[in-house]
Amino acid sequence: MNIKPSAAIRKNYNKISELCKRSGEPVYLTKNGEGDLVVMNIEAFARRESMLRLREALIAAEEGRLKGKSGYSIDDVSALMKSAIQEVLDGQRK
Repeated sequence: MNIKPSAAIRKNYNKISELCKRSGEPVYLTKNGEGDLVVMNIEAFARRESMLRLREALIAAEEGRLKGKSGYSIDDVSALMKSAIQEVLDGQRK
């Protein structure tokens, strides 16, 4: 976990930016010793958002299954998974 004081982003923006890009992890900024902001690389953010959307879709499908909703065919699931994988890969390439 990368934790830096908020002054670090004002004084060393390029270093913080490089750290985010190199590590692929967010940098947590503190103000007066308390958590204040989270900064992360745009590609890592896009990947994280894609994964969250996929998880939401999977949870919704599971909730529907538990409520007796008819499921998807193997071909439907295969197409959905290929689409989700491509979305994540596209987020990594930008």
